[in-house]
Amino acid sequence: MPLKAKITNPAYQAQAASTASDEYAEFKEQPGDDPDDVLFNTLYGVRTIQLNRPKKYNALNGSMIRKLIPRLKEYQKSALASIIILGGAGPKAFCAGGDVSHLASSITKDGDAGRLASKHYFGLEYRLDHLIATYPKPYIAYLDGITMGGGVGLSVHAPIRIATENTTFAMPECGIGFFPDVGGSFFLPRLEGYLGTYLALTSSTLKGVQNLYAGTATHYIDSSVLSNLTSRLAELVFKDYDSIRTRLHIIDRTIEEFNTGLPHDEPPYLAQNLRLAIDFCFRHDTLEAIIAALEKERDSAGAPQQVKDWASATLKTLSEKSPTSLKVTLRAMRLGRNWDTAETFNREYHIAAKFMQHPDFVNGVTARLIHKPATKAKWEPSTLSDVRPEDVDYFFSIEEGEESLELLTKGLDYDRYPFQADLGLPREEDVERLVRGERKMGRKEVVEAMVGKREGKIGVREKVEEVLARRCGVDGEGNVVWKG
Repeated sequence: MPLKAKITNPAYQAQAASTASDEYAEFKEQPGDDPDDVLFNTLYGVRTIQLNRPKKYNALNGSMIRKLIPRLKEYQKSALASIIILGGAGPKAFCAGGDVSHLASSITKDGDAGRLASKHYFGLEYRLDHLIATYPKPYIAYLDGITMGGGVGLSVHAPIRIATENTTFAMPECGIGFFPDVGGSFFLPRLEGYLGTYLALTSSTLKGVQNLYAGTATHYIDSSVLSNLTSRLAELVFKDYDSIRTRLHIIDRTIEEFNTGLPHDEPPYLAQNLRLAIDFCFRHDTLEAIIAALEKERDSAGAPQQVKDWASATLKTLSEKSPTSLKVTLRAMRLGRNWDTAETFNREYHIAAKFMQHPDFVNGVTARLIHKPATKAKWEPSTLSDVRPEDVDYFFSIEEGEESLELLTKGLDYDRYPFQADLGLPREEDVERLVRGERKMGRKEVVEAMVGKREGKIGVREKVEEVLARRCGVDGEGNVVWKG
């Protein structure tokens, strides 16, 4: 039968519709779903996806997830879809998180039924996040605005993450009686040093270009050129045999065409003495030891004032978080270093379900997000000393016969991001490897070698110079020497 006849044949159409319906039955539209909360568009080989709840800062909900998963699977199969770009509507947010206010209200109103519905929501969300983390085509996230919680899950596992001057990144979960989920147990421990642990426990924000330096973004451009970048990416034509690595490299070089320079007045902030203090304090495996280290920095006569002030502010911040959330999060940061992507989302699914049973989630969300103005949450228990090791163990236990998360992608999991070394800024270990190499070099030579290796990528020079200043000394001949 000719192709045209197949397309117009009613029997063939019914069969195709039935197959598609069966495949995506669990993601079908439900009563109350907004038909326009996600917008899809096509521009040659580019498929753009826009989260479209600007009045809610594009907060992710079930209706949006039920649209995103089938469409991403459709794009995955289509030979015409070459690049996926995800962005957010409105001037303020990429995605400010999952709609946890709705979940907490549901638990308050419906009890166990609300907890079950919340667990189902997290299952949907994590399956979407895992699909993105293992997506076999170039996937780009425009982090143009607030990027928190669920928004991090939609973006942080993408091989290309573009920050702008409007980006505000954070994982605020410990402040609402939850934990940094959406794959945070995978992503955060793999940031350099103990920066991920610091961000997870304190909910500290990274703004603008600081995301490039910290590794939460792979690129930085001005928001005014994003639409032009989209049009330029639509002009790209890949060879059928090009690997995804090759395609990502071409996209990386194309993004650099829109480089307008870095903000001259915003050098790396989590750097030098402050970064050393972060690694010193947050390397410990207990909250009690982290707090003792912070107190030592705060009270040290020899510490720079910037570090003393930072330590004092960080101690205050930690005192306001859920003690249970802090201890569960720290455990996840340590265990997550050894999880692959599949285990991460399965583990987080079980942890999230247990938080739905814990009073801190409803108390925290209600106090911080539902009450206007926000109020101080009442944590149960209220102190770190009252959170016992067995209380933390409970969150990581999986009962025999307990359901696992049915992931949508098989066989593409990993324990290290596969394209990190190609697309983001160089990591400390890259600089260390060069400095410890057989050839001795001065500071300028090291910097120029790294810049040349990355084809002049924006931010490489600044990042390498910061690492050299913090981690290296100079011998009598002017050659760089790695400390420690």
